[in-house]
Amino acid sequence: MGLYAALYLWLFFLYSFHSAPIVDGVGCNWGVKASNPLPPDIVVRLLRDNGINKVKLFEAEPLVLRALGRSGIEVMLGVPNEFLAPLASSVSIAEQWVMQNVSAFISKYGVDISYVAVGNEPFLKTYKSMYKQTTLPALQNVQAALIKAGLGKQVKVTIPLNADVYQSPNGLPSAGDFRSDIKDLMLRIVRFLQDNGGPITINIYPFLSLYADPHFPIDYAFFGGTSSPVVDGSISYTNVFEANYDTLIWALEKNGFGNMPVIVGEIGWPTDGDPHANVEYARRFNQGLLNRIAQHQGTPKRPMTPPDIYIFALIDEDRKSIEPGNFERHWGLFYYDGTVKYPLVLDNGQNLTQAKGVKYLDRQWCVLAPEISIGDPRIADSVNYACTYADCTSLGYGSSCNGLDVRSNISYAFNQFYQEADQQKGACNFSNLSVITQTDPSQQNCRFEIMIDTGKHEEAVTSASARSSWRPLLLGSACCCRGAWVLFVKLITRRQMKTIFMNFGSRLLLLFLPFMPRPLCAPLY
Repeated sequence: MGLYAALYLWLFFLYSFHSAPIVDGVGCNWGVKASNPLPPDIVVRLLRDNGINKVKLFEAEPLVLRALGRSGIEVMLGVPNEFLAPLASSVSIAEQWVMQNVSAFISKYGVDISYVAVGNEPFLKTYKSMYKQTTLPALQNVQAALIKAGLGKQVKVTIPLNADVYQSPNGLPSAGDFRSDIKDLMLRIVRFLQDNGGPITINIYPFLSLYADPHFPIDYAFFGGTSSPVVDGSISYTNVFEANYDTLIWALEKNGFGNMPVIVGEIGWPTDGDPHANVEYARRFNQGLLNRIAQHQGTPKRPMTPPDIYIFALIDEDRKSIEPGNFERHWGLFYYDGTVKYPLVLDNGQNLTQAKGVKYLDRQWCVLAPEISIGDPRIADSVNYACTYADCTSLGYGSSCNGLDVRSNISYAFNQFYQEADQQKGACNFSNLSVITQTDPSQQNCRFEIMIDTGKHEEAVTSASARSSWRPLLLGSACCCRGAWVLFVKLITRRQMKTIFMNFGSRLLLLFLPFMPRPLCAPLY
């Protein structure tokens, strides 16, 4: 008995040593829609330094996946909505995608891919049923491909869904059910996920409840309690997250899926781009969320089984669409360069740690020349041009730089363009309206950024030249079709490449995916 007791004790301490991350079970969404993204190896170190042991990716980016290899970080790998149609059309295309984006990275690089997330909120009402016919077939084909690859038990499929797939006619969780226009489809999807051991993934955004309704009670968006709880029978809901989540649980129970596992795929709070998107509120919300995760706190309907949670997001992305609002580019716990926005206390009392090893361009900024009058007629077009091709969302109403005077406002726009163009020669021109300064023009909460050094700052560029010409990319790719190698080399911009794939991506993928080498089988935008 002594030997067994000693062995048990040894295994206990071994397990405790290796399974105690800084924050237990914290996940983050890692997006790469940035003009100057942090190198993946730096981001992986950032994740590990902060005990973030799960990450959700929106696309199969090869450099990102390689950096995650043998890192001890669990990966949920996303499939963009543009790929749903080709994946739904053919099992062979799904097999090729799985082979090149899942199997290869697991076997060759040791990436811990645990989930494949097929699509991203494909049933949003704003999509007007665009992906209604292709989502389930794509899910089924990816599952079949995983089984054929011998990964059916190791890698599970899921679909990240927006919380608008369910609703409650009276606003109470107990009245929750799936949206009537997609109910039959949702039940088929949930049944398929359950049959194959996959969870349902839901994105919940208390911030958006506050953003959409000026009369929404602010305290109800956070976790500290409220003076006006929502009473549903014997349960009093003091925050919208629990009420929203339990609405889904009620919908699942009513339709025979009471034990369905649920993952919260996205939840967070932005820090800029709206009066309610600020550092104070973001810290309040995310600290409350981290406390729940650390305490393994569930909801009234599932008090003992808290969901896995992926915070949205890890790092700001200045190339995200701002159609929902300017705040879309400011969800990160960290700024674009991996610096901490605000302190968050983890369960061991440690604050978030910023990224290490980041290199910057020279400490210089592009500003409106002091001799130029703010009434100069050339300024309006120059500012408009700068903010068309750089991120000026911090200048909007209620944002961090909204209080700048006119001259500083113009300088901010010029500098954003200059920095996102990697301080390239000619990027600070604007018809001779601007000048480079070594004096930091930042004011209070408004940061005038210095961009990460990507090694491109010696390339010449003209701020008044053809649009988007300041960021050329050499896209070299080879497609093997029926044994013949065809080389495509074209000088295009990131914006042009994104436009091409947004408009023609599914058809191009359907045509070339079976013949593409690995580098081309991940999204290129």
